[in-house]
Amino acid sequence: MQKILVDLKIDREEWLRLYRGETRTVFARTRDGRSVQFPANILNPYVLHGGVDGSFLIQFDDTGKFQSIAKV
Repeated sequence: MQKILVDLKIDREEWLRLYRGETRTVFARTRDGRSVQFPANILNPYVLHGGVDGSFLIQFDDTGKFQSIAKV
């Protein structure tokens, strides 16, 4: 199992582009400096009126398949 920790601030307008399907992938940098990408829909439970804001622990299996996400 692999874990990454990312700090995200996606404003409302950018999130609406993701929601409309103009893009389906979030590109971010982990706290340890790695560049990562993951499907935007895993953030759906954390979307507020202003977008997405917070730190998230994302777990993937050894093949890179998404397993879980938690706001920390």
